Amino acid sequence: MRNTFLFVEKYRPKTITDCVLPQGIKNTFLEFVGRKEIPNLLLAGGSGVGKTTVARALCEELNADYMVINGSEESGIDVLRNKIKSFASTVSLQGGYKVVILDEADYLNPSSTQPALRGFIEEFHKNCRFIFTCNYKNRIIEPLHSRCSVIEFKINGNKAQLASQFMNRVESILKSEGIGFEDEVVAELIMKHFPDFRRVLNELQRYSVSGTIDSGILVNIGEVNMKELMTHLKGKEFSKVRKWVVDNIDNDPVKVFRRIYETLYQYMHPASIPAAVLVLGKYQYYSAFVADPEVNLLACLTEIMSQCDFK
Repeated sequence: MRNTFLFVEKYRPKTITDCVLPQGIKNTFLEFVGRKEIPNLLLAGGSGVGKTTVARALCEELNADYMVINGSEESGIDVLRNKIKSFASTVSLQGGYKVVILDEADYLNPSSTQPALRGFIEEFHKNCRFIFTCNYKNRIIEPLHSRCSVIEFKINGNKAQLASQFMNRVESILKSEGIGFEDEVVAELIMKHFPDFRRVLNELQRYSVSGTIDSGILVNIGEVNMKELMTHLKGKEFSKVRKWVVDNIDNDPVKVFRRIYETLYQYMHPASIPAAVLVLGKYQYYSAFVADPEVNLLACLTEIMSQCDFK
């Protein structure tokens, strides 16, 4: 059946060459492969850009034994100590390195868990390497930075080239799954969520239930309606603001906060804009780790609605 597997797992690249990356970053990892070396690494960048995929592909290509630990789910020092020690203290069955991939390491406690990991790196340096992935490298303590090669997954001027590469990958996946598609629609979906490749694949799988990706989904991936939101905020219509949040929660939260910020100058009195910016900044920061994005966005808008004056 088409939906037996998640696209993001079923089609996860197994080699560095197959990963969609800026060429400079890809060359760095290809050098590791060529030298058959895996240093301790800190991979930093936004959600869905391929940090975990690259870490796993590097291990797969060098035939290294590896384990993946999610820092947002297993952040307790005792759990980490037991898991890592039992894995890292034994010799690899493949004869090479053993690798611990600590995903979302910026969720690990900087006062207890992260300092302990510094000791693990030193204790098991003879046969184990550590790869940390994070969205925000400033949340990783400096002693871990200094023990790792830090690689930032920055897009910069590679957007068009990477989007084109990913478009080719997506088309190949859709053809393999027997899903019909229109190029323009797929391209619009990619550009909406770029560079969050994971989000694009998840959205494609969701829309592919009907068996085709066509213009019928454009109404669902269009730009968020800012004029409607501002009208509800001005009228202090909480129930309508809540409905707007529910209707738009599938959008990338970073882009939603940015659109709200850009729209303030058109609809809000200048004296209220500084207060609104402080509120947006606070809740945008929260959005990186809140349990319920809908509640977070609604709380943000409620605070703006109650504190700011509109034209």
